[in-house]
Amino acid sequence: METKKSARKNDTGDAGSDLSELIKAATKDNHVRAENTQLMLSYQKGQITLPQYKVLLCSLYEIYKALEEEMDRNSSHPAVAPIYFPQELARLDSLERDLEYFLGLNWKKRVIVPAATHRYEQRLRKIGKSNPELLVAHAYTRYLGDLSGGQVLGKITQKSLGLSSKEGLSFFTFPGVTSPNRFKQLYRSRMNSIELTEREKAAVLEEAVSAFELNIQVFDDLQKMLSVTAEAADQSKSSVPAAGSPIMKFTVGLCLALATIGVGIYAL
Repeated sequence: METKKSARKNDTGDAGSDLSELIKAATKDNHVRAENTQLMLSYQKGQITLPQYKVLLCSLYEIYKALEEEMDRNSSHPAVAPIYFPQELARLDSLERDLEYFLGLNWKKRVIVPAATHRYEQRLRKIGKSNPELLVAHAYTRYLGDLSGGQVLGKITQKSLGLSSKEGLSFFTFPGVTSPNRFKQLYRSRMNSIELTEREKAAVLEEAVSAFELNIQVFDDLQKMLSVTAEAADQSKSSVPAAGSPIMKFTVGLCLALATIGVGIYAL
């Protein structure tokens, strides 16, 4: 696989010896691809809609639940301990507050996510049990990405959704981090201090590439889900078919199929 070859190439020292720089170099192309998915392009243009934001929050909740539970469980592992900052970085409580704001008190019953989100979650669970050092790649790509773009994306979201307050935007705030830039420097320093064999380092680089690929798949699945549900809504507006008509049967079948593969219809 070309991306994995790139990861191994950068491990030879082309981007320096620091693990953070090696990951940055190994995932450069994947990072660009993630930013250019249809969902993220809409986001950057300030065209994020409330249905898009809701389903994105649902997926983020499942991903961070898996990541943070595995980080907690492996907090004393030599590779995890140096980058374990639950007070400063944990996103789960913030996501729960946002989901309650948008979906109501029974929000947990309404969190249904695409198949790609489940694959991401399962990968985190698997490495948490068998190769905790690989959690370093996921923590780096997620948390430092949130810190880097959190303030900007928070403002875009607030404007796009017409929110008059910061309610519903907790995910983008880090009360425990007074200076994102200084904290990122500290995080990278701690990360670069982790002692890994060359084989483990190569595995972390490949896992970072995989982390971006998993994110891209989630973005693409969410966009497909939203496109299908929007088309179904348009069809229902154009005509009101009888309960036993072929169109109605097709619509019911479509909804059941989407629910079967884990699409978040109930989050809309």
